[in-house]
Amino acid sequence: MYQHTRLTTNRFGFFQKFKNFDYILLFCILLLGFISLTTMYSTDGGEVLFHTKSHFTKLIVFTIMMVIISFINIKYWFAVGYLSYIAVIGLLIATYLFGITSSGSQRWINLYFINLQPSELMKIFIILCLAKYFHRMKIENVNSVYTILTSLIIIILPMGLVIVQPDLGTSVLIGISGIAVLWFAGINHKYFIYTMLGFVISLPFIIAFLKPYQKLRVLTFLNPDRDPLGAGYQIIQSKIAVGSGGIFGKGFLKGTQSYLEFLPEKHTDFIFTLFSEEFGFFGSAFLLIIYAITIYRVIVIGASSRSYFAKIFCYSFGAAIFVFITINMSMVLGLLPIVGSPLPIMSYGGSSMLATMIGFGIVMSARVHNQQMIA
Repeated sequence: MYQHTRLTTNRFGFFQKFKNFDYILLFCILLLGFISLTTMYSTDGGEVLFHTKSHFTKLIVFTIMMVIISFINIKYWFAVGYLSYIAVIGLLIATYLFGITSSGSQRWINLYFINLQPSELMKIFIILCLAKYFHRMKIENVNSVYTILTSLIIIILPMGLVIVQPDLGTSVLIGISGIAVLWFAGINHKYFIYTMLGFVISLPFIIAFLKPYQKLRVLTFLNPDRDPLGAGYQIIQSKIAVGSGGIFGKGFLKGTQSYLEFLPEKHTDFIFTLFSEEFGFFGSAFLLIIYAITIYRVIVIGASSRSYFAKIFCYSFGAAIFVFITINMSMVLGLLPIVGSPLPIMSYGGSSMLATMIGFGIVMSARVHNQQMIA
């Protein structure tokens, strides 16, 4: 009798978790995955080649992983907040010592089943770590010198390990993920204003310490036409492709800039360029609406959670996704320097998609267990 009651309870609990899913968020993620797959098919010239096959496999595996993560109690993610951060720090150190070098950067570590880029994982796990750090903190201690210094160390340590790879763009994105947590945790806004003013004042000195290729990116951003066949080629062709898409686009598999190979790296950071050329303004607006609904649902999940940890994570993750999208699209439109920021879910890349799906899985876990209190 007892065993029958327990099985019934477990079965009810399982179906209750499915009932608690945010199906709007899940639908948006699946729709983004479908759009990304069709766009990847287009980058392969309308054939099922390497990028399309690889992207499809990663979408399936990481989406299933996201669903599995959703069933794991949010208390578990709270418990591993510090441990996961330390583990990724270890991976960053291992990457520095034994990592794979490609195109002059040592960003990947060979785990045999995947070439992992730990810096992408840090974008998520730094949020998890800081969300746990601020969870039990009393309001009067949030703005203490000790709290702020500790938070800055947590943020600056992985940034330094990523900068030496070198990968300045990803290190900035990690910093933004961490700063988002500080903002939602209640750090006095005057510190953000002072930091921004200090950054603007010191910008000339920061530029002086940049590597030659990084300085070239800044100069190219200011004037792409100074080297139209060299450093400025990518961004010039990107803007031509987006502009040529017009209102309705050239049509699926009909993007001339892409098919005539004017656009290098179109399957990674510049995936939006190809999509915009083929589907035009309306297609781009539709994609932005899907992203907007996705971010909105993440925020709604955070607002409905009883756990302060879950609230901070959802708010910060939603803000980080917004920033990643904004930076990527601004970059391909020539509004920001090229920093190597992938478009979430859309861009080709296993590490980026893995990190993004882990983030969405934790958000969905907060939704499934939204009545769960964490002491």
